[in-house]
Amino acid sequence: MKGVWYVRMGAGAAWRKTVWGEGLSEFLGCFVLIAFGDGVVAMAVAALNQSGRAATDHTIFLASGDWLLITWGWCVAVILAIYVAGGISGAHINPAVTIALAVRRGFPWVKVPYYIFAQVAGCFTGAALVYLNYKDAIKSYEHVTHAVRGQTSSIASYSIFATFPSGYFHNPVGPFIDELIGTALLVGIVLAIIDDRNLAPKANLGPLIIGLLVAGIGMSYGANSGYAINPARDFGPRVFAWLAGWDGVALPGNYGNVNWYWWIPIVACIVGGIIGAIVYDVFIHEGLMARGEPPSGDVEVEGRAVKEKPVEEF
Repeated sequence: MKGVWYVRMGAGAAWRKTVWGEGLSEFLGCFVLIAFGDGVVAMAVAALNQSGRAATDHTIFLASGDWLLITWGWCVAVILAIYVAGGISGAHINPAVTIALAVRRGFPWVKVPYYIFAQVAGCFTGAALVYLNYKDAIKSYEHVTHAVRGQTSSIASYSIFATFPSGYFHNPVGPFIDELIGTALLVGIVLAIIDDRNLAPKANLGPLIIGLLVAGIGMSYGANSGYAINPARDFGPRVFAWLAGWDGVALPGNYGNVNWYWWIPIVACIVGGIIGAIVYDVFIHEGLMARGEPPSGDVEVEGRAVKEKPVEEF
């Protein structure tokens, strides 16, 4: 006889086959994404120098190696997140991806709010884990740099959790364009990677290629605005940083040169994601369809992200 846990919460629970089960998948995928992604930033900004493993106790970004550490760390974070969540939800782990798939791939709009809520909540919780682990290093770094949390002097420690515009911007236009371009590249190329009529990776190598894509975006387009390219990745940790004392630096995102920044990684990423999906479809996907290219028979990792199963009651 099955136990109560099995029937109500375990593998026998009917709700696990609905959007609620997919939401748990997105939550955990985003949690893993931020646990490793924000974790590597915490290493670069506060932990390595405060542990005596840098030239000084305030050494950060003195060489491109620091940026490579972060970009490769985010690469690993994305790969692991997709492997964790891909089997159930397709591992969107990004509201820009979810919305683009709803616009261009028939993903049910009724599921979009559930996915986005789970993604933001997962990213928020991942940020909380990073802070729990690195809070002493962060406080030590703020002490040696005389940073006051919540003021512009604390932007460096705040950047562990969410993004901010470079100092050479003096209005939102530049960062908006940067996030739009980065997310358009992300979503457009992700659609190319998972398109089984194109040269899609065989077996389950898709997550590895997508992780390399994120690393490439960080190396090529990261410095302007920190390449959020994901509204949940930015907003969830931003809310946590606000609660943890970074105040206006986190929300609404006042940095002196650009203020009220919080909405840019949300709106620009969503717009960029839709543009990227449309561009890929117009230039490539619809051409493949017109040529009658058959789907590859040995391609995996489509999941619900590409071919959505019929909507179940929930």
